[in-house]
Amino acid sequence: LHGGRGTLLGLYEGIPLPARSGGYSGVVPDVITIFKRPHEWMARDLESLRRDVHQTVWHEVAHYFGLGHGQIRALEKE
Repeated sequence: LHGGRGTLLGLYEGIPLPARSGGYSGVVPDVITIFKRPHEWMARDLESLRRDVHQTVWHEVAHYFGLGHGQIRALEKE
């Protein structure tokens, strides 16, 4: 998820679940990184920090399940 002006808040690294084949094995584990400093810089208060971190984690987990940015935005609007 990117914050204002292209700030990277989180990153999913791995092979999304739907892209894995039957022979999927012997690979390094997927990694989700949540970047602390950008969240702290953007937060107005503790509640907004909690909300933003929750949103970032949801966004990165959605990538693990194979959702693209457009799909994630559509689900967030529901």
